[in-house]
This record gives sequence, C-alpha cells and structure tokens, in this order.
Amino acid sequence: MGFSCGFVGLPNVGKSTLFNALCKGGAVSANFPFCTIEPNTGIVPVPDARLLRLAELENSVKVKPTTLEFIDIAGLVEGASQGQGLGNQFLGHIRSVDAICHVVRLFSDGDVVHVSGDVDPVRDLEVIITELMLADLESLERRVTKYKKMKRSGIKDIPLEATLCEKYIKLLGDGVIPKAESDDEAELAAIKALGLITMMPALVCANVDEDTFMNFGDTPESKALIEYATEHNMEVIPVCAKLEEELGQMDEEDAAMFLEELGIEESGLNKIIHTGYRLLNYITFFTSGPTETHAWTIQKGTLAPKAAGTIHTDMDRGFIRMEVVSYEDMDKYGGWNKAKEAGKLRIEGKDYVVQDGDNIHVRFSV
Repeated sequence: MGFSCGFVGLPNVGKSTLFNALCKGGAVSANFPFCTIEPNTGIVPVPDARLLRLAELENSVKVKPTTLEFIDIAGLVEGASQGQGLGNQFLGHIRSVDAICHVVRLFSDGDVVHVSGDVDPVRDLEVIITELMLADLESLERRVTKYKKMKRSGIKDIPLEATLCEKYIKLLGDGVIPKAESDDEAELAAIKALGLITMMPALVCANVDEDTFMNFGDTPESKALIEYATEHNMEVIPVCAKLEEELGQMDEEDAAMFLEELGIEESGLNKIIHTGYRLLNYITFFTSGPTETHAWTIQKGTLAPKAAGTIHTDMDRGFIRMEVVSYEDMDKYGGWNKAKEAGKLRIEGKDYVVQDGDNIHVRFSV
C-alpha cells in the first residue's frame, strides 16, 4: 500500500519538470499551457534508511521499499470550475488522488511564460484554491438538488450527507474551507463520501531558483507564501527543480556529499515524499530475513490482523499472533536473533496496534 499524490498548479509553473526530477522520467516539459493533457504517473520509493540497515543486519538478498505514486496533472486555469481550460477533466483527475501537492512558481525566467504575465505565488495559490472551492460548491449543490427530489418523492431515509451539504455550502459560500471536526465514525464516513477536493490532504511545493532555495523564508515572496499557506493549514516545501535534476543524475553517495556541501539535510523532493506520507497518517513496518527485507505502508492505528493482511490476505483471515521486534532493538542488538536473545521479542495478538518501525513475523493458519 502506498499513496497517490497529484501535482496541481497553473500552467508553466514547472509541474512536469518537478515530476521528471522526482520520478526520473518521461513527462513532456515545454513552454506552453496544457503541455500535459493526460496525467503522467510515476512510482517512487519512499526513502527510509532503516530499510537498508535491516537488510544489512539480516543479510537480505533483496530489498523492497514501500512506494508512492505521483501524478502530473494538467495545468489548472482560472475558470476551471466553469469548464475553462480542461475543466471537468482536470477536476476529475484531482479527485482520483489521495493527496494534493499545489505547485507554485517562485522563479523568474523570461523564456518560460507565466500565464498571468508575472510571478506571484500567493495570487496563483489563491486562484487554485478558489477554483477548487467553486468546484466543491457546485458538487454539493447538485447533491442538495438530488436530496430535495428524494424528499418530495416521499423518501424519508435521507443520507447524513444531506445535512453536511447544507453546512459546507454555507462555509464555502463564505470563502471558508470545511474541516472534518468530528470523532463520529458515521459522520467521518459521510464526509469522505462527499469527495470534496478542498478537504483532501494538501501541501504546497514552491518551485524556486537556487538563490531563493538557499534563502527560503527570508525573501518577501516566500514569507508571504508561507503566511498564506499556513492560514490554509498547508506546509510549504521549497524545491529547486534544476537542483533536483542534478541530484537525480548522481549516485546516492555523491548526492549526499553534494547536499552536505550546500548545507542541506534533505532534498526537496524527499521532503515532499515524507510530508505526503505524514499528511495521510501513514507509518511503515518491516518484514526482514535472509531472502528479503520489505517495507510496508499502513495507516497509524492499524490493528495487527489488518496490517498482516497488507502482506497477504490469508494472514488477515487466519491471523494467530504476531512476533514483533522494534527497529531500535534490531539496530541496537544486531538483528532479529540477537534481539530475541536479549528478551526484546514480543508476542502480540489481534488487539495490538502496529507501530512505526516494527519488524514483524506473522503466525497464521487458513
């Protein structure tokens, strides 16, 4: 299990360039609007140093990271909610992803035309958010019309979504993005069923030049963007596409040395991956042995049988117990067997909530 994240933004902000740097592949990148029409998809591994360490400890022949799917969606334009540009096709592509990465431009380049004539990342993000709010508003109004018809026809069992629609229409009409502020499972399921784009997990990727990247948060434009994004509960990650393309052409050791020379702890693209992972409340557990060390993705709070089911459905169906050693103990004691000898192996049952970094063996019978 991974997640899919869609790159969304105005035309010519560098979405396809970032996508290519991230996925090392194949999206067409050119200086004209709607260069990308059909979404390009790329699968990337989730960087996790623990995976390689476990493989080393267990002398694994194979290493298999967990993966994420990134989707380069065609550029949005003002009026998309009313059918401008690629209109409904664009909005349909957004609804198919798990999280959104809003790409805005903070670089100036006379050879790359900005659709609005000048660079203003806050204005661009406002346009994107406004269009998504209008699209959600239209979707909710269509639902309300349907529910009213149901009432008129005498149907009494109106879904919970009907009440939520009225509430969210008022919020969106006032320019406020709705939030899921309930602990009730039925209400949360109803909110999810509405499929509102503005309620999807989202982050902002600022496509910057090298100078801005090194001074991000200090320039007036980047400060204004951070302030605006924070008001909308979004984190801003600066990424220099040209720098990332250079890193993508290096091996891991050279790339790490290059980042260290620049005084950077982590590449911008790795930050996007890790932030998206965190937005969706995902954690990683591992299975490791001489044959293979494998990373697996689950949502935080997942019980042992369901987590085991991500490895194979039979493990969920026939779950008996789970043997668990934490990554920290695997690392400290030098592997599974030595951690077991040190008394660090735990036997967990069906009620166990799998933790980030757990290394597990599943006992099952079908």
